[in-house]
Amino acid sequence: MKRFCLKATVAAVCVGIAAAASAESNYVNGAATSSPGAVAHVDFTVIIPKILYLRVGTGSPYWPANSTLATVNTVDLVTFTVTPAVLGNGSAVAGTGGDLTGGAVTAAVVSNSGNVTLVASALGAMNNGGTDTINFTDILTASAVLNSATALPAPGLTNTTSTSIVLTAPASKVIKQDAKWTYTYANTSLPPAGTYGGVNTQNGRITYTATMP
Repeated sequence: MKRFCLKATVAAVCVGIAAAASAESNYVNGAATSSPGAVAHVDFTVIIPKILYLRVGTGSPYWPANSTLATVNTVDLVTFTVTPAVLGNGSAVAGTGGDLTGGAVTAAVVSNSGNVTLVASALGAMNNGGTDTINFTDILTASAVLNSATALPAPGLTNTTSTSIVLTAPASKVIKQDAKWTYTYANTSLPPAGTYGGVNTQNGRITYTATMP
């Protein structure tokens, strides 16, 4: 049985608006036959903080409204069970688990301060509690459109840190992009028997990290 976990690290996700206003009064008078005018002013300031939201798997709602962006500390488990009939023959093995089931998870980035860089990191190859290992390069990620017009690309998994993916912000500096990420086990080798990875054990966890300026 091949298992691994997914963890998304999430930066600040709160949105606040502060408004400061100053007011004045003005008094004028004139002759009964005149038309005096009075003027008053109000100044406003709106303060928008930087936000960066990353979701991989179970998380707070984000589409279409983003007012519920929040931290959710749930880590999904995706499990691949390889049967003897196909073991090591190169037939990709579908997973179970994930918030979208079938080895698939929701992936999303929401930000408002320019480009976002996305990477995936591991502490090493998955092991079965001993010296036997399976490389994370054997776990493949397919990205498909979910809500946004363009699917959020997925970093390729490795035993260390993946190649960075840079999401280029439009002129508005706002990024709101998601995808359905589906994981499969490549099944191209014949590893020793055992259960590799697990719930934050035996190097079974991948950490996704998003950063922005």
